[in-house]
Amino acid sequence: MMIIGLTGGIGSGKTTVAKIFELLGIPVYYADDRAKLLMTEDEQLVSEVRQHFGDRAYNAAGELERKYIANIVFNDPAKLALLNSLVHPATIRDSEVWANRQNAPYVIKEAALMFETESFHHVDKVICVFAQQALRIQRVMKRDNVTRNEVLARMHKQIDESIKAKLSDYVIYNNEQQPVIPQVLALHETLLKLL
Repeated sequence: MMIIGLTGGIGSGKTTVAKIFELLGIPVYYADDRAKLLMTEDEQLVSEVRQHFGDRAYNAAGELERKYIANIVFNDPAKLALLNSLVHPATIRDSEVWANRQNAPYVIKEAALMFETESFHHVDKVICVFAQQALRIQRVMKRDNVTRNEVLARMHKQIDESIKAKLSDYVIYNNEQQPVIPQVLALHETLLKLL
């Protein structure tokens, strides 16, 4: 089973591209969504989070206390790195189990932090969805109803978009100048030929 990584900076349009692949019958693993579930469903991960962040990390119903965790990790880069070092291996394990259950020519693993977490070592090829920073800022401000500075703060936690593009095997330009669907269709055909 060939696993294709799909990445790009915040506001680049990764989800839009992932949905197009899904319309082509390609299963997509959404790493951020799965990570949130794993933090309450994966017993090993829950145990590790409790060990490092205390029992207050979860409420009596076993749900993650997101606000409590966020207050810790976003004020302490070392704690954020620690949390990531727990969550990312769990997500990689989960994505590999998921991929082996799929019945498709290849699968997509969508992850914003593909290179930042070294998840790219666990995929066969990487696609970067690229858009200029100004356009990405506009999209995220509108989508999340946040300020420009809040978007920039999120962007600073990710590798620069142009570096992601250079590190990737393929680039899809989502800059409102080139239609995205024909790019995805052409890339789908390219990936099928690799099998």
